[in-house]
Amino acid sequence: MFKFIHAADIHLDSAREGVHRELNAPAMEIQHAPRRAFQNLVRLAIEERVAFVLIAGDLYDGNWPDFHTGLFFLEQAAKLNEAGIRVFLVAGNHDAANHMTRTLMLPAGDKIKMFDARSPETLVLDDLRVAIHGQSFQSRAIISDLAQGFPAAMSGCFNIGLLHTCASYAGGEHDRYAPCSVETLVSKRYDYWALGHIHKRQDLRRSEDEPPIMFPGNLQGRTVRETGPKGCVLVTVDDDHGVDVQFRAVDVLRWEVCRVDVRKAKQPDDVVQNVGQSLAGLIDASDNRPLAVRIELEGACPAHRQLVAEPNRWSAEIQAAALHLGSDRLWIERVVRKTSMPSSKDSLADIEGPVGELCEFIAEMQSEKQSLEMLSEALRPLLSKLPAELTEGPSSLGLDSEECLRELLDDARQLLIQRIHVAGETA
Repeated sequence: MFKFIHAADIHLDSAREGVHRELNAPAMEIQHAPRRAFQNLVRLAIEERVAFVLIAGDLYDGNWPDFHTGLFFLEQAAKLNEAGIRVFLVAGNHDAANHMTRTLMLPAGDKIKMFDARSPETLVLDDLRVAIHGQSFQSRAIISDLAQGFPAAMSGCFNIGLLHTCASYAGGEHDRYAPCSVETLVSKRYDYWALGHIHKRQDLRRSEDEPPIMFPGNLQGRTVRETGPKGCVLVTVDDDHGVDVQFRAVDVLRWEVCRVDVRKAKQPDDVVQNVGQSLAGLIDASDNRPLAVRIELEGACPAHRQLVAEPNRWSAEIQAAALHLGSDRLWIERVVRKTSMPSSKDSLADIEGPVGELCEFIAEMQSEKQSLEMLSEALRPLLSKLPAELTEGPSSLGLDSEECLRELLDDARQLLIQRIHVAGETA
């Protein structure tokens, strides 16, 4: 029997420059999280007395600003080697051979091995009767199926495939690099496939008759798109080549999206209270890790009009509620409002006078494709002036989307009516 650890997508020293501009952001904790998570992996490997550690690509995030990134890895690898643990890795798209212009030589010997990028290599560990087959990325954008060129399994060995790939299912979150099919992987008759590139943990095998085909996910979440526990997998192989795979969380800071149903909220204070209760639940389930949280308010509620009228105030109130729960344990990355007014017979469209005319004009814009296209064109110059967090990712402002534009127009309508209402009361 022997054990090994399979990790991927560590992205040591990946830049998170935008975080430094965020109010109250734990910038240093986020910046150093990949290193601290890797140190946790090293401790886990030593405690579990694993035979070797596999890294399936993207150990680095790209070319280093200085040599400290490479020295950190070699320092941690030396700790593993001193404990009798070997390290084997392939380069992925972020640390491809032609992408890394600054590198450090790996020590000679068989304790650390980077697989070649020109063609698949096979490394046999005679003491364990293990054959590891792997190939690194030669360039950042590999669009060919590298798995096709991997050799067949070696008889009498426990065979492992080490590959950075999007596999066949990958969607828009990850570039389609080194695509391959599950059928191709299974056809090699390996006992375990150690994959990397997809940051979500999952096993692609379709039945118990197939070997584990594992994406362990990235070692440490770095943005709100990488939520939940992150880490590596600990693999135990028995004398009959039976495989047991267990996830081990080694992350030091956890990202979460907190979706709060506010349909029953009559006042913004009710919304703040609901958010506080939801955040308390996340803290209880965080395994004592600090949290970076995006809050999404969802539902049609009477409080919607006041939320729209004073968005900065109520975002600040939510931030304040989070601080009361623990400033050292919780950071609110952003508050996203997806609320609306409840439908009723007294809808805004039924308002008479100038305000009613304004509502009708906005409603016409929402219903006319040409008006939405003109609005999109008018807003386009703003995109270059907005921060990246508002223009990238699944939660970005989609100014080319008719649905997004309709939501923006609805927000504008609610805001204008609330402002007119407040002005009328104070006149």
